[in-house]
This record gives sequence, C-alpha cells and structure tokens, in this order.
Amino acid sequence: MHSPLLLQLVIILATARACGLVLRHLGQPAVIGEMAAGIVLGPIVFGALFPGFHAELFARDSLPALSSLSTLGLVLFMFIVGAELRAPDGVRAQLKAAGAVGALGVLLPMALGIGISPSLYPALAPAGVGFWPFALFMAAAMSITAFPVMARILKDRGMTQTKLGRLALSSAALADVFAWIMLTFVVALTGSGEGYVGFAKTTLGLVALAVIVFGVLKPLYAWLLRKHATDGRPSPMLLAAILVGALACAALTEWLGLHAVFGAFLFGACLPRDDRLLQYLVERIETVALVLLMPIFFALAGLNTTADAFSAAGLGALGLIIAAAVIGKVAGGAAGARIAGYSWRESLATGSLMNARGLMELIVMKVGLDAGLIGPELFTMLLVMALLTTVMTGPLLILFAGRHVDAAASAKSSSVI
Repeated sequence: MHSPLLLQLVIILATARACGLVLRHLGQPAVIGEMAAGIVLGPIVFGALFPGFHAELFARDSLPALSSLSTLGLVLFMFIVGAELRAPDGVRAQLKAAGAVGALGVLLPMALGIGISPSLYPALAPAGVGFWPFALFMAAAMSITAFPVMARILKDRGMTQTKLGRLALSSAALADVFAWIMLTFVVALTGSGEGYVGFAKTTLGLVALAVIVFGVLKPLYAWLLRKHATDGRPSPMLLAAILVGALACAALTEWLGLHAVFGAFLFGACLPRDDRLLQYLVERIETVALVLLMPIFFALAGLNTTADAFSAAGLGALGLIIAAAVIGKVAGGAAGARIAGYSWRESLATGSLMNARGLMELIVMKVGLDAGLIGPELFTMLLVMALLTTVMTGPLLILFAGRHVDAAASAKSSSVI
C-alpha cells in the first residue's frame, strides 16, 4: 500500500467518532469511546479480525508520520490544559479541605502503587529497568486524576458551583500538581540515562526553563496581548507567536530528557488568566487537537496493546491494578473530605470524582512507555484501568450524591476532553 496516511486518518477518525457517539448515548463522556476506539483499532480487535489488512494499513514504516501527528496533538492539548489551569471559584475559602482531599487522594494511591509493584515487577517490568523507577512510575500512574473530565462531568450535572463541585475541582487541581511532579521526577531520573548526575542536569535545566517561562515569557506575552489583543483575541501573527512559544518549550523539555508535554503545559500555565483568550485558544487550537489529532494518539495507544495482558496471569495483575487504583482514589479522596468535615455521602462522592482518570492517564502511560519504564502488557492493563475508572465515575457519583445529581443530564454529555 502506497502512502497510507490519508486512509489511516479516515479509518481512525471514523472509528473514534463512532465509538464516541455510542458512549455518549450510554451517558458517558465521548472521550471514553474515543479511548476505546484505540483498543478496537489495535491487534486485540481489528488485528485479530483482519490480520492481513491491519498489518498492511499500520505497517511499521508508516507509523512515524502518525507518531509525529500524535505528538503534536499531545503538545497542543497539554498547552491548552496549562492555559486552563486556574484556581476554581471558592478555592481560597476551602484550601484546607481541598489540600486534605488532594493530598490523601494522591498519597494513598501512590502507596498502593508502590505496594503492588513487587508483584508486578518480575513479570511486567522491561529488561534493564530498576525496581524503584518502576515502582515510582506505578505510584504516579495510580495517583493521576483527569481534571478536564471531572470538570465536564460536574458541568453536565450542574454541580460546578456547588460546595461538592468546588471541593472536587480544587482537590483535583492540587492532586494533579503532586502527581505530575512525581512523574517528572521519575522520567528525569530514568530518561537522562546518566543516573543521579543526569537527573541533576535535567532537574536544573527544568528549573532554568521554569525561570525563563515565568520570569521572561510570562511578562513578554502579557505585554504582547495587552498591546495587540485588547479584546483577548490575538491576530494570526500573535497566535503564531504563542504557538512558537509552546512548541519551543516542548522541544526544550524533550531535549532535557523529559517528554514534550511538560514544556507545553508549562508555557500554557504562564499565559494570562483571560477567559476571552482561553475561549479563542479553545476555538482555534483545542478543537483541532481534540477532533483531528488526539484520535491518532488513541489509535497509536491501541497499537501498543497486546492480548497477552488478558492471559490467566495477566488478568490477576489487571485485577490488582484496578483494585489499587479504585481503592486508592475513592478511599483517599473520601478520607480527606471526611477529615475536612464533610458528610460520608459527600466524602464518597468526592472520592468517586477523584477516581476519574480519562485522557490524562493515557498521557502518563505514553510518557512511561516512551521512557521505557513499562512494556506493552502493562500499558494495556493501565489503559483498561483508565477506561474502567472513568466509566464508573458517573454511576458512583449518582449513587453517593443522588439527590444533588440530575441523572438525566448525564445523557447530554458532549465532551471530547
């Protein structure tokens, strides 16, 4: 088959949208269907049903082009996530409660991630990966929360401005900061290839980049936007300058031995907290990234899966991972809310929201796979875990906070985040 890129894109986009529509009608965010589309397009389903066509369509020499588009989609998405990062309404008034939920919603899953690692490491760690880098990656993978998915679930149920909604959003924002710091530490430690000396170089480079981003680029872009985008809508020239900043920071973190997503997120976080600017960026960048480029990321994730994860031994490990992920997040988040004085019902609802992982978990998995910390079997297990924990968020929220939730609203979910 000659230059199959366009045909690949047609099949990937059509499958992603079809799966997204199915999940929307089941009351789930469309992103769950798009994530599942990756499994459908991988060797487990499509490859098993049509092995010859699958091997020709996704031939190894055709994947670099898809990989490049996937990386671009990730970078643009994480840039928007950084630009959206802001303290939810009411965070100052409940900082203590959010801190308790965020801390326990990270520490307990991390502890369980490390706790199950001795059982997983012998069979699932790639050759040459030490136990502690593997265990710390599992800790980070267990502790992530999908802030955008949670925000959409709360918005669809009219709970964004409720006491419970503000607590969950504030807690998730704090929890993800902790989790991403841990992930950065693990990737820097292993990705440099030079042990602790390499880690020190990478860390110093990241600190220097953060100083440049917030000390130089932040005031520079704030001035450019004040002068040339008084209505919050940059001109094409200024939009190009913003994209250059995001891509340059992504390239620098990649050069430092980290993943490109870290630099893109850092640059997005330095932009002014202007809702008009954010709306413009969502319309111009996020829509293209989510509709066109992220399904490619899901498809490539699916190509990295393997049916070996569902062998007898694999199912045992998968069950262990899912149990640790769910117990860690639900119990940790609920304990934090309970300590802060919330009722058991509200606390369990908060823990259920913290259990949503969605797309953010896939990004963590991709970072770990690229860094050589995990292999295809564990990647597949974590993908299944991400799907299941996100799918159960809505039903658990209705179970624990039923009187506050308009269950019918869940059918209206139209998120692609």
